[in-house]
Amino acid sequence: MSTQRYKFAPVLAVVAGFAAPMALAENRIDTQLPNAPELAAYGEMKVGVRQIELVHGGQVDILSIDPAAAKPETLPTYDRPLTVEVWYPAADGATGDTAFRAFLRDATTEVTLNGQAMRDAEPAAGTAYPLVIVSHGYPGNRFLMSHLAENIASKGYVVASIDHTDSTYRTQAAFGSTLVNRSLDQLFVLDEMARLSGEGDSFLNGLVNADTAGIVGYSMGGYGAVITAGGGVTETSVGYGWGGPHGTLAIHQAGSDTHNALPDPRIKTAVAIGPWGMNTGFWDAEGLKGIKIPMLFMAGSQDMTSLYEKGVRAIWENASATNRSLLTFENAGHNAAAPMPAPAESYRDDERLGFNVSGHYTDPVWDQARMNNIAQHFVSAWMDLHLKGNETAGDYLDLVENSNDGVWSMNEDGTPKDDHSYWKGFDKDTAKGLRYEVKAPD
Repeated sequence: MSTQRYKFAPVLAVVAGFAAPMALAENRIDTQLPNAPELAAYGEMKVGVRQIELVHGGQVDILSIDPAAAKPETLPTYDRPLTVEVWYPAADGATGDTAFRAFLRDATTEVTLNGQAMRDAEPAAGTAYPLVIVSHGYPGNRFLMSHLAENIASKGYVVASIDHTDSTYRTQAAFGSTLVNRSLDQLFVLDEMARLSGEGDSFLNGLVNADTAGIVGYSMGGYGAVITAGGGVTETSVGYGWGGPHGTLAIHQAGSDTHNALPDPRIKTAVAIGPWGMNTGFWDAEGLKGIKIPMLFMAGSQDMTSLYEKGVRAIWENASATNRSLLTFENAGHNAAAPMPAPAESYRDDERLGFNVSGHYTDPVWDQARMNNIAQHFVSAWMDLHLKGNETAGDYLDLVENSNDGVWSMNEDGTPKDDHSYWKGFDKDTAKGLRYEVKAPD
């Protein structure tokens, strides 16, 4: 789940920087603050973006199952549509519109966002780039983490961000569909990206190295990433009346044949931001032992949706069979790091939702662009290390645990002294309010 509910006083159009209609808001997703850490900066490659439509045939139709009725002998199936936004390295000299349209949390307001990715730009040729799959919260959409998607694409990745059917702002439906389908969607998109990279008439032909792939998931996307990484759910969660009807979630149950066959060796690593599920009993220590790939977790210490100590941190602690790290934003909530900055048009109370729309994107303590920059920095280092084998990137992950404890000690020529322990990539006095913890396999 990905909704933070805060009440705000009405905000006028001056949020956009001038007393003008909201339609003129620029809504930039590519903001780089002066205090952004080093690896948040965009890479050297231009970025293109295109929309593709996929269909996952023969999937269980969760919405057609009546949980109150007797279990049918055969579960209904359907062809599951998935819209995917793909960011990719573009050719030198490529051009295209850098504005795009997206719906807000209210599911009715469509706004213009601006970044650096060029619509339908000519792809770069001659190289197959590692794949990163991005998975939004419930509800969300494929643009919620667009700031991260285009940023890492500029560094030599193909990024596929999924609109999860039944989980978007405009298709939000029974929660059981999200519980059952998240991981299945992620792996289907992996298969499709591999297929399209081998098709001569696709813009992705030769562009994607799907054998070297990672996942970034936020909230329910993080839930899906944990399952895809090997974390099997509990028998108790399979039986929840509000969950997958008639035991349909059993395909992800720890120890089942279906779940044991689920992890894909092409997925080398995953980043889970505020992953939901531990807080309501979807995992235990035994099920989380199934995670065998390195994982980076990010969370706000005041996450009231997924919870922190009994939620995200507990997943990190119990994924005991792998190397894993936890980046904590002190005093941040569930919106830590993942959502793009709130579009100006979202600063309004919504009677139907019962809260100010901007609360879906903002944090009561942290600036969202600041958290986005930090997320871009850490995801860049993490993916470069685990997908590209860049050992130098690991230097940005070798940190004193508490950022506030880092010592800035530099020579006049700018080289570090022996006692310098400040977080690498952060300028003096900018690494504050963060913790980075590392655990090796037990």
